[in-house]
Amino acid sequence: MDKELRQVKESFWKNYGFVVSMMIAIALGTITGLVWPGATVLSPLGDLFINMMFCVVVPMVFCSISSAIANMKTPGRAGKVMGVTTVTFLVTAAIAAIVMYVVVRFINIVPAGFSVDKMVTSTEDIADITPGQLIVNFFTKPDFGELLSRRAMLPLIVAAILFGFGIQLSGGPETRTAAMLEDLTACIMKTVKIITFYAPVGFFGFFANLAATYGPELMGGYAKTLAVYYIMCFVYMFLFFPIYARFGGGKGGAGVMWRHLFKPAAVAFGTCSSVATIPTNMEAAQETGISKDVSEIVLPLGATMHMDGSAMSAIVKVAFLFGISGMDFGTGRAVIAIIVAIFASVAMSGIPGGGGVGELVLCSIFFNNSPEQLTVAYTLALAIGNLVDPPATMVNAAGDYVVSFIVSKYVDGKDWLQKQLSK
Repeated sequence: MDKELRQVKESFWKNYGFVVSMMIAIALGTITGLVWPGATVLSPLGDLFINMMFCVVVPMVFCSISSAIANMKTPGRAGKVMGVTTVTFLVTAAIAAIVMYVVVRFINIVPAGFSVDKMVTSTEDIADITPGQLIVNFFTKPDFGELLSRRAMLPLIVAAILFGFGIQLSGGPETRTAAMLEDLTACIMKTVKIITFYAPVGFFGFFANLAATYGPELMGGYAKTLAVYYIMCFVYMFLFFPIYARFGGGKGGAGVMWRHLFKPAAVAFGTCSSVATIPTNMEAAQETGISKDVSEIVLPLGATMHMDGSAMSAIVKVAFLFGISGMDFGTGRAVIAIIVAIFASVAMSGIPGGGGVGELVLCSIFFNNSPEQLTVAYTLALAIGNLVDPPATMVNAAGDYVVSFIVSKYVDGKDWLQKQLSK
């Protein structure tokens, strides 16, 4: 009996020890920040962890995507994976945006007497970007050196895809380059495991700084808006993620998902970065039995393109701005907002605060009667964006892992999970 109990405890800590330590670190950090305004001095503890993850994740994204495509038996499989992935991203983002719109139509998220007088800032941060420049900047960089940055994730992914297909045309899995990329990816993943030992300390510092910096605002005029958004993020995760997992993995899919979801969700919530969550998502996908070539394409793509949480936050921001402006957020405008929310979310670069471009696009469409109106709207949208970053990233990044279930269904067959469970 004692032996069995010991085995249960060992199994629990092996599967959930990391998540428990993350939750404790987040709770202690938040409490520290709320009771000690000077907790901002602990920010370097969190910055160390995030910076280490960023440094390792850039080469990992390039190597994993290139390796996945290069080592596929046929180029057609890679094309199918990317096609199904993109469609799935758009569909889930649309669902998330529509769900949030329905909620804000029934709940007034603007507190009585909210003032915007102190929120007006300079328009210097609002860049004048043409649609053509936006497209060019999304997908390319003028110099190879600029690709090697977390601020250029989408161009880096495009370059990795092209390089992977280039290897395919040169012999695919038979080339030494394909073997080298696969080996590099495996080594980088081991490096990530070493870095995650420091994660609890980093999370403590990050949340202490976050609570000390934004604590007063969390309790102030944004409290009602944030409460609705935070609750809806968890509702979406606990309600729709099991549906997606069941749809993609069949019977038992939701159960398998729950066993592996919380670790990437905790990392995403703690780092506010989809990019920094890629290694943890990779590990969860591997433990689930998702094909390596599927996970190594879906998860890096998801860090830039799969933004359910960001689509939800875009609707909340627009609803908030319409509310304080006394404007009706009716069906016609809602349809436009949902479409913009879905496609603007692709602009998110997977880094903390990376939604600035998305906020600018939304505000320039709905609040452009004057420079002053655009300035106020943009400033408010950025403020809300910063405050909702943790749960938004959690839905974005943890959702990448869940989407891999759906992609696996269409690429590896509807019984792919059952085959893995029977091994």
